[in-house]
Amino acid sequence: MSERLANDQRAQLERLYREMAPQHLRPLWEVLAALVTPEPQSQAWTHKWGFTPARAHLLRAGDLISASQAERRVLILENPGLPGSSAITPALYAGLQLILPGEIAPCHRHTQCALRFVMEGSGAYTAVDGEKAVMEAFDLVLTPGGQWHDHGNPSGAPMIWLDGLDIPTVRHFETSFSDKLGEAAYPQTRPPGDTLARYGRNMRPLRGTVADRRPPMQPLFHYPYALWRESLELLARDEAPDPHFGHALEFLNPADGGHVMPTIAAHVRLLPRGFETRQRRATDGSVFVVVDGRGSAFVGDETFDLEPRDVLVVPSWRPLRLRADEDLVLFGYSDAAAQQKLNLYREERA
Repeated sequence: MSERLANDQRAQLERLYREMAPQHLRPLWEVLAALVTPEPQSQAWTHKWGFTPARAHLLRAGDLISASQAERRVLILENPGLPGSSAITPALYAGLQLILPGEIAPCHRHTQCALRFVMEGSGAYTAVDGEKAVMEAFDLVLTPGGQWHDHGNPSGAPMIWLDGLDIPTVRHFETSFSDKLGEAAYPQTRPPGDTLARYGRNMRPLRGTVADRRPPMQPLFHYPYALWRESLELLARDEAPDPHFGHALEFLNPADGGHVMPTIAAHVRLLPRGFETRQRRATDGSVFVVVDGRGSAFVGDETFDLEPRDVLVVPSWRPLRLRADEDLVLFGYSDAAAQQKLNLYREERA
């Protein structure tokens, strides 16, 4: 309450509150200002994780617990402003997963949508409903909600990727379901790369034919680095950078032209050497990975140096500027897809 109350009025109100409490009734007027704020007030912090120290801890975990024992050997990137939440933003989860040579992370499925952004290694795979996506560094691979998936590493070196999921969103709605297959891997249904060939060239099998085999709302699950980086370079070659984003491309679901997942949006950016963006803020909490180059992120009054494979989280409505000391390539994902569906998304550009 903002208006000053006479002493006897306050005493009577406090007595009323005590008498209401056993019926689980609370006065809105005491908390309204905190519930309906003039602008977003996220409890999450802006934070950066360096890849080198995180990798060292992850490899140490690899010596202590197997992928099959852990089911998923992952170090959670927990936002320091959200302790105990297993969340990097109030709506998103992030973790670094390790698969060692010869290992298989056993097959399961769950309600939660997940993306995998490869940080290190070559030749491991994610299999979705029995089809392997053989992964290279900086590939984006999806495991849509409800689809069986397992991970394996037949290569001779460790494979590490960033997991991005909508676990906190699903937890908010209390809609989590999961199943274990009971086998390490789902039986192979198609050769590796089959889905990319069918749905990854801005075409798709004719609807209703036997060739149209993937779920209609989520057909594509592999977005190779070699393809998206080439597209980004071609974009940068032919036009000036956008003042707020630099050169930017978003990953699309070929079924409807929308975001790659119902709750998660993903994109990449290229900022040329010496370029600095104008300030921008948006309501989506965003997670960025430095793919290549060096630079700085200015978030409010904080400055973060950016180096390859760093992970940076920028919570809702924090002003962001980026500067490229070298050509700077970023991958990012956020909860913009869910916010836009709920008519909650807003942005502000300087």
